[in-house]
Amino acid sequence: MEKYITDEQTGLQYELVGDYFLIAGDEKPEEQHIGIWGQQHLRYLKERHRVCYVNLLTSSRLNSYLADIDRQAEELFSGLVTQMVEAEGITEKLKAVDPMALVRKMIATRSSATESVTNNLIYA
Repeated sequence: MEKYITDEQTGLQYELVGDYFLIAGDEKPEEQHIGIWGQQHLRYLKERHRVCYVNLLTSSRLNSYLADIDRQAEELFSGLVTQMVEAEGITEKLKAVDPMALVRKMIATRSSATESVTNNLIYA
């Protein structure tokens, strides 16, 4: 099903929002990327905060809100991983000496950063 349709008689353009066609503005809104963090937060809103989800959806702010959450979460995740790598002493030297130890530490670091972002931003 098309996201945008135009009524031939009136010349109005309609946008598919959920299951309904609503009158679209003059310009098509630019598509915003919603990554894994935004998708997780969307699932959380649908399951736990239904009123907030419906309010954002009906006011056409849901996509920009989720894109913003996704951007914030990605920045927080990257910053946490960088800080944890420095704190754990994960270096190229470790990669040369014991590559499997490097892999284990990186997996633990990314897992810890993911948990922190999920608890503090996505499910907050």
